[in-house]
Amino acid sequence: MASLSNMSRAALSFQSKSVFLRCLSTSNALNGASSTKSKKSLAKPNVRNVVLVEGVRTPFLQSGTDYKDLMPHNLATKSLSGLMKRTGVSKDVIDYVVYGTVIQEVKTSNIAREAMLSAGFSDKTPAHTVTQACISSNQAITSGIGLITSGQCDAVIAGGVEFMSDVPIRHSRKMRKIMLEMNKAKTGAKKWNLFKKTLNAAAWMPELPAVAEFSSGETMGHSADRLCTAFGITRQAQDEFALRSHTLAKEASDKGLLTDVLPYKVPNVADYVTKDNGIRPSSMEQMSKLKAAFVKPYGTITAANASFLTDGASACLLMSEEKALSLGLKPKAYLRDFVYVSQDPKDQLLLGPAYATPKVLDRAGLSLSDIDVFEYHEAFAGQILANLTALDSDIFAKNFLGKSTKVGCPTMDKFNLWGGSLSLGHPFGATGVRLVTTAANRLAKENGQYALVAACAAGGIGHGMVVERYG
Repeated sequence: MASLSNMSRAALSFQSKSVFLRCLSTSNALNGASSTKSKKSLAKPNVRNVVLVEGVRTPFLQSGTDYKDLMPHNLATKSLSGLMKRTGVSKDVIDYVVYGTVIQEVKTSNIAREAMLSAGFSDKTPAHTVTQACISSNQAITSGIGLITSGQCDAVIAGGVEFMSDVPIRHSRKMRKIMLEMNKAKTGAKKWNLFKKTLNAAAWMPELPAVAEFSSGETMGHSADRLCTAFGITRQAQDEFALRSHTLAKEASDKGLLTDVLPYKVPNVADYVTKDNGIRPSSMEQMSKLKAAFVKPYGTITAANASFLTDGASACLLMSEEKALSLGLKPKAYLRDFVYVSQDPKDQLLLGPAYATPKVLDRAGLSLSDIDVFEYHEAFAGQILANLTALDSDIFAKNFLGKSTKVGCPTMDKFNLWGGSLSLGHPFGATGVRLVTTAANRLAKENGQYALVAACAAGGIGHGMVVERYG
């Protein structure tokens, strides 16, 4: 298969200009008109319907701010207890808990289990933790879907948490080896010889969590910059999209549309945390002053058009439809077809949505025009614009998707209308639940039937899911 670097960048860049004209110039109205529910249902014979009853999250905060003295399981516990309070469902009804996280706290290796115990769930309820980079809670959701459709469970909580205010920093491998050998040393002489090795300065160099892809050695920001070059995504277009995200997030927050947010009481602090604190609409003039963050000095990715390090947790209640109805609950949405995709982690690290979108549409038997709500993860403004350009490119469709014609570009009057990861924040393990919950809430608000959720993740993987409004 051809690589982006070997393809005609001029051709891709030329196509990207028309994408901006068709997509970015459309209405950004928060309540864009959507079709009424008149299309076919995606229910399948002999397959249990899985419904989203409710989804919640803590406020998403920039790392190093109000949550800085907490631990990740504190946030995860709040999302679980808040979900149960919001739904009024007894904890005894829950058959299983699945949580996603990326940078794992060493004291709570199975944070799903620790959080549910802290939230007062029965110790007879199993729980496990998954990790799949930025789509970890997407994986938690689909793991829950699998447990329900297989008949193993009727009610599952899926969620995720990330805590970037405190990450595990290890001793060097050299020091760890010395410390392990010290435990086995029986004589004073052996212990002394090992102690002398600790006097080597190299042994004291700490190891931080990796910021680069293990397979390629390249940071995600560098990859995003290269992707923007390949698709001709300009700095101005990226800043415009980032400004759009912050503006729409502020409007949604001010209008009370972000109903999934739970107030959080930080111990020994008088006021509750009630809002995401990364929403900061700026101006194109101010944003243009920022310098390149990764490829210096000519790169186009900056702190203003990239998602920021975030603390936060999320949780959603999944049930079989019959279980939800038996409890007198009114679900928000059906969770329908989903796919996972993967591609070259060096050349196409962030193109998961461009691959997942056509694949999940084909699986569901839908076209792009059937979708009323789009909720895509915004890792970088340039990443979103590159994916939209790829979807609207005949060249990309033929060379990478095996299609004769392009998929098409989602219109902006349906796309991330309540903000996205650039503005709301991106706790790696928690974003997937936010995307799915927001998609369901927007379907109800905008009177749509189908939503499409898509996200990219480290390792060159991606996820796509179709959500259908309930009722």
